[in-house]
Amino acid sequence: MAQTGRPLSPHLQVYKWQVQMVTSILHRVTGIILAAGSLLLVWGLAALASGPDAFATFKDCAGSVIGTLVLIGWTLAFFYHLANGIRHLVQDTGAGYSIPAFVRNSWLSIVVSIVLSVAVWAYVLAGGHA
Repeated sequence: MAQTGRPLSPHLQVYKWQVQMVTSILHRVTGIILAAGSLLLVWGLAALASGPDAFATFKDCAGSVIGTLVLIGWTLAFFYHLANGIRHLVQDTGAGYSIPAFVRNSWLSIVVSIVLSVAVWAYVLAGGHA
């Protein structure tokens, strides 16, 4: 085999970053974030079942600045993973495989996840959770 100086297998340094690549990577990352963040949900449910003192501790932690930022990030990961998962389901039907549709739907999953996250947290921070 002739030496060409090129890598034998394509890798990230070869490809130009595109929204399709980013959404694929983000889908995997948000899946990991959701799995790890589910431990917070388990902690909250266990604290709720343990009584008012344990739940007050959980509320103090979740209601802190860092706790709120973690919950906002988890919400964003949830809505992104949901929107991108729906995009994948549509593609499983054979639709949306043209390059313009793929790019448009990739951006749509990002925008929808941001809009839904902002809407949920605007409601929560406005006192809708009471």
